Amino acid sequence: MKAMEDQVVQEEPGYQDDEESFFQDIDLLQKHGINVADIKKLKAVGICTIKGIQMTTRRALCNVKGLSEAKVDKIKEAANKLVEPGFLTAFEYSEKRKMVFHISTGSQEFDKLLGGGIESMAITEAFGEFRTGKTQLSHTLCVTAQLPGPNGYTGGKIIFIDTENTFRPDRLRDIADRFNVDHEAVLDNVLYARAYTSEHQMELLDYVAAKFHEEAGIFKLLVQDFCMLTVLRISVAVFFHYIYLPSMITMQIIDSIMALFRVDFSGRGELAERQQKLAQMLSRLQKISEEYNVAVFVTNQMTADPGATMTFQADPKKPIGGHILAHASTTRISLRKGRGELRIAKIYDSPEMPENEATFAITAGGIGDAKE
Repeated sequence: MKAMEDQVVQEEPGYQDDEESFFQDIDLLQKHGINVADIKKLKAVGICTIKGIQMTTRRALCNVKGLSEAKVDKIKEAANKLVEPGFLTAFEYSEKRKMVFHISTGSQEFDKLLGGGIESMAITEAFGEFRTGKTQLSHTLCVTAQLPGPNGYTGGKIIFIDTENTFRPDRLRDIADRFNVDHEAVLDNVLYARAYTSEHQMELLDYVAAKFHEEAGIFKLLVQDFCMLTVLRISVAVFFHYIYLPSMITMQIIDSIMALFRVDFSGRGELAERQQKLAQMLSRLQKISEEYNVAVFVTNQMTADPGATMTFQADPKKPIGGHILAHASTTRISLRKGRGELRIAKIYDSPEMPENEATFAITAGGIGDAKE
């Protein structure tokens, strides 16, 4: 029995070590003359890594309460000593890109369309009309992100920011049944927050950055079929399957990204302010995805284009958010209704995947492949 316990708690080779060394803790600044009080001030606004300092402008750092220009210059100088802000060769960057992982959508055809699934260190946007599967895809990703994947990916926790009050824990239980994982463990690994305003949504991102920094160690995933793996202790009679997962957060979902901005800003008179606030939030999301190597998935709504009928476009609807959201999203997926439970996903924009389509189905177990 002791030998079996040792086997289960043995660390997965490679992947976790890579994740632990992916970012440098901001506490390292103490060795370069930065006091603990100033480091706590940075953590309070969601800056928890050395890379996070490099991603933040001097003006933004000066706006942190208690940090003077002289202190900010000293912090920037210390950060540059720990991480050189220089160039990488394309080969060096390709080696860094090997840490990118993909999270399955639940459909093999959909995954193939995306080159393996939802990509980390990137923002993936899915837009479409109501009933095209955006929220169902979000719920499915809450479960599939916890499961082991290719290239040593061992799964992790999910942060779900809900702006439309569409998150349903019972839906996760149905999807968990499909993948044969325990309901309670799946729900425990999803950190949920309901956002009520666009400002609240932005504030939650600061909290998200702190959570990414805090999570470490082993957490539980209960797997059905006579197997139970719990924190720091294993108590079972017969082992058939086990899964070891680090407790890092590997995915962030926002459903939907623009809903609250449509409410808080109205008319053309407030459009410029809305787009500026949206750009700031998307920039924060981009930095979080790269800083902590997480997959960011957002859904988006559609709007009617009054000018489309004048140019005889086939589809007079377009995703909201304008060019700001279009340029910030790494991959954009267009979803539309098919026959019955079938839905069609199309690559709308991607830096590496060709424009193509895939058909998937919305089933009782979440997103799945369309039946022949």
